[in-house]
Amino acid sequence: MSFRAWSLLLVLCGTIFLEGIDVAMLAVAVPTIRADLGLTTGTAAWVMSAYVLGYAGFTLLGGRAADLLGRRRMFLGWLTVFLLFSGLGGLADQGWTLILARFVTGVAAAFMTPAALSIITTSYEEGPQRNQALLVFAGTAAGGFSLGLVIGGLLTQLGWRWVFFAPVLLAAAVLAAAFRLIPKEPRPARARGGFDLAGALAAAGAMLLLAYGVIRLEHGFDGWTLTAAALAAGLVLAGVFVAVERRAAVPLVRLGILREASVLRADLGALLFVGSFFGFQFVATLYLQELRGWSSLETALALVVMGCDAILAPTLTPRLVARFGNARVILGGFVLAVVSYALFLPVGPDWSYAAMFPTLLLTGLAFALAYGPLTIAGTEGIAEEEQGLASGLLTTATQFGSAVGISAVTAVYGLSGGGLDGFRAALLVPLAMIGLGTVIAATGVRRPRTPGAAPAPKAPADAVV
Repeated sequence: MSFRAWSLLLVLCGTIFLEGIDVAMLAVAVPTIRADLGLTTGTAAWVMSAYVLGYAGFTLLGGRAADLLGRRRMFLGWLTVFLLFSGLGGLADQGWTLILARFVTGVAAAFMTPAALSIITTSYEEGPQRNQALLVFAGTAAGGFSLGLVIGGLLTQLGWRWVFFAPVLLAAAVLAAAFRLIPKEPRPARARGGFDLAGALAAAGAMLLLAYGVIRLEHGFDGWTLTAAALAAGLVLAGVFVAVERRAAVPLVRLGILREASVLRADLGALLFVGSFFGFQFVATLYLQELRGWSSLETALALVVMGCDAILAPTLTPRLVARFGNARVILGGFVLAVVSYALFLPVGPDWSYAAMFPTLLLTGLAFALAYGPLTIAGTEGIAEEEQGLASGLLTTATQFGSAVGISAVTAVYGLSGGGLDGFRAALLVPLAMIGLGTVIAATGVRRPRTPGAAPAPKAPADAVV
């Protein structure tokens, strides 16, 4: 790739790094924020959940908006919103202001992240160059979250408001570079039939209700009627959305894309893999802080070894993909994750860090092998005009996966009565999710290559490679 191509990739990776570091830093800072502002337990929980609700609720719409309204326009506009509301969070002195800031920040991420991913998939030629770009992007995402845990612990010592102001500074730098480096694009042609407003409203409503229901799973049987009602209403609206899309002259989402086996398998695999990863990380954090009494900074330093994926994803994984193919590398990542979580099942009350280290290292390696290739598989072979849609579907899957993983382990831990037995029971959730994902990944390896398959499409005329 040319110097300009690497520069563009660096800017786009800055966005996903920003998104990862933002979430991780806040996770570390919430206890301090709660104590400083005198927040209730419920309000403090919603400071975290509001972001997930906004992100998961609008990612599908955000991905399609990039296709229909312009990728550069969506990226720059919503990055600006992200910057402004991150700043609002740093200035907040009440819980509702924090919750509002986090919700809008999540909505902004739901639009800018699929836009960034679709800019990559339409700017780099399909094949080794695009694969390399996507693997660097995936490694940066993982590195942002891992480093965010440590940086969040350090910034919280200076003052929790820096957890919000630091992303503002980073977002401003990325925005300034993006104006210069992201090439301008022609205004997308407006198709006959106009914008599918009914489909957009149905999609947003369904995703918001489903995301809210998933978040409430962590409460277990407490308020289960509201959880069930939200999930049921979300499913009804999802059915309405499908009916609208089938009748729409210009549908927001071409439903046929969900019949693409590779796309469906990649999205389901991403949901289960990311869900298991975040579920395990949440259990490990609870174990270290609640059972062992480690500080947030000590916990972050202990878990930082999982950030090895930030180094391995752009260096080792491309070589493995080139030699063995996407499907086999993905399956290898899933199998490693199964081994990793299984090794942690007999966790004891006084395990040394040396005993935990193999699981933490293997978890990072598994992420390096699976996440990037899943991103490639979820966008490979898709027409340029639907790359935003494919990116939105994949990002939606990862967001719902993380919400399901964290909520499910929290619910199981609570229902099991807490303590060491609760941790061991909660660990079964990520193990079950990754086990199911391994079965799905194996179908991709067994699927025979179609004879005479069409060659990969050429890069667009304005590609930067």
